[in-house]
Amino acid sequence: MVSGVRANAPYYFVPAPSKWPILGGIAMAMFGSGLALWFNGLALGRFLFAGFVLLLAYVLIGWFTQAARESESGLYSDRVDTSFRWSMSWFIFSEVMFFSAFFGALFYARAIAMPWLGDLDHRSILWPDFQAVWPNTGPGDVVEPFETIGPWPIPTINTLLLLSSGVTLTIAHHALKEDRRGSLIFWLATTVLLGIVFLGFQAFEYIHAYRDLNLTLSSGIFGSTFFMLTGFHGFHVCVGALTLAVILFRVLHGHFTPDRHFGFEGAAWYWHFVDVVWLGLYVVVYWM
Repeated sequence: MVSGVRANAPYYFVPAPSKWPILGGIAMAMFGSGLALWFNGLALGRFLFAGFVLLLAYVLIGWFTQAARESESGLYSDRVDTSFRWSMSWFIFSEVMFFSAFFGALFYARAIAMPWLGDLDHRSILWPDFQAVWPNTGPGDVVEPFETIGPWPIPTINTLLLLSSGVTLTIAHHALKEDRRGSLIFWLATTVLLGIVFLGFQAFEYIHAYRDLNLTLSSGIFGSTFFMLTGFHGFHVCVGALTLAVILFRVLHGHFTPDRHFGFEGAAWYWHFVDVVWLGLYVVVYWM
């Protein structure tokens, strides 16, 4: 997410052998094995997961600090800048496919599987009082009764927050291109703050769902798709807010110029993608 800002190097920069990829791989191995052991009741899993968090933080801080220093040293050429742009583009495409899988699962369960089950002989194949309605509470006592969450007020407030953050980030981008550093800092900080407020509202919504509505991850296909979609989106908002905070930190240290600032642009692409995904969630999950 970085690009040269001080000079246009006449060559394609090839970094020296680095420890960061192998350490990142070790962190991912600790993540998978730690969760597997933790979920199966083994105490070692918690320690492995804690080690994953610490090691991943070390890798991210060290790796991106190194890349930022290379960028500020003028080592990156236009060809490197193009590589960063293609890499970020493919990364966002992979994220599109990731969320498409969850949206597809929700569509299949609600628009295909549910009507098909409604055409079956309920007494001989399903439970006698089955109704092909969404959301479905499942057979008998398997899924406890729960209430769904409508679009008002928190989801609508969060929609306004994310849409506003997209506007403030765009204003910050224009300020950067016009070399208005004070305006850039203000609007970029506002964007980060809006993202944090969004996460606070979502955390409150989850507490309300579990405590007052009995809506949990175990609430049948509705609960699982609801929390997987909104939860992963919340995780992406968290990552995006952290990324923008890092960009803000770099801006405060004088990084980026009006004509070379892909570090900022890459973070902005990601944030706008998160905004678009939320609009889909807001319509499909809360309204439909």
